Amino acid sequence: MKKILTLCLIFTITIGFAQSRFDKVEIKSEKLSDNVYVLFGAGGNIGVSVGDDGVFVIDDQFAPLSEKILAEIKTLSDKPLKFLVNTHWHGDHSGGNANMAKAGATIIAHDNVKARLLNPRRDGSYNPKEALPVITFNDKLNITINNEPVSVFHVANAHTDGDALLYFTESNVLHTGDTYFKGRYPYIDLKSGGSAKGYIEAAKRGLMVIDENTKIIPGHGSVSNKEEYQTFLKMLETIEANVSKAIADGKTEDEVKADASITKQYDDLGYGSGFINSERIRLTFYKSLKGE
Repeated sequence: MKKILTLCLIFTITIGFAQSRFDKVEIKSEKLSDNVYVLFGAGGNIGVSVGDDGVFVIDDQFAPLSEKILAEIKTLSDKPLKFLVNTHWHGDHSGGNANMAKAGATIIAHDNVKARLLNPRRDGSYNPKEALPVITFNDKLNITINNEPVSVFHVANAHTDGDALLYFTESNVLHTGDTYFKGRYPYIDLKSGGSAKGYIEAAKRGLMVIDENTKIIPGHGSVSNKEEYQTFLKMLETIEANVSKAIADGKTEDEVKADASITKQYDDLGYGSGFINSERIRLTFYKSLKGE
């Protein structure tokens, strides 16, 4: 009984700390075009299109932030919430799905996103029906809303196996989801079907549809542009080349993990200061490239 009470106390304290953390989060918006905005808070960046047709949202961060997110959206438009696209399944991008669905959004995502959201969560529970995508796609999808065609296209085995990029064709705004972490090493979720080569191909795919005037909403980080996106791709290709050479030279996983020279060029620029440090990105590339 004491063990049970202790576990309950730890769980309560953990929830309390998490809620306290979210209580301090502010949702801030930045205008990118006449009708497209980005919302910053905690978790993945949110894209929002507003206009006569209603509100179109990309990603929704964590469930405890839904009320704040919806309140910020209300300052941008008094129209109803129509559609929500998840760029992938991770909780910092899809955690608010059920709340957004209850607020009126029809959820859209890649087939693999729905498949992963159907799996049990870490605590053994399942996502409620409201949190699941209602519309799924395999390769690409076109949505016309607020007098603007939006291209939604799948990039295979990049950050995960269900990543989508969205391009607002009139506003010239690209939302990359977590296939782009501005100025830092990315998280490549190998357990969710992500891969180093697929991640590189996703960046190349994104660069194909934009120009020098495009405003880019990365999964994490401030609003970006083509030049910064190209620098990010160059970083990925450099690490791929360095790790590939190390593998060809017979280096072990531990040796690559410990070899700071592989990433030094970008470590010095601060790329390892985020969620993924230099050691972890070397290890991720090694495991992915070795497996291929």
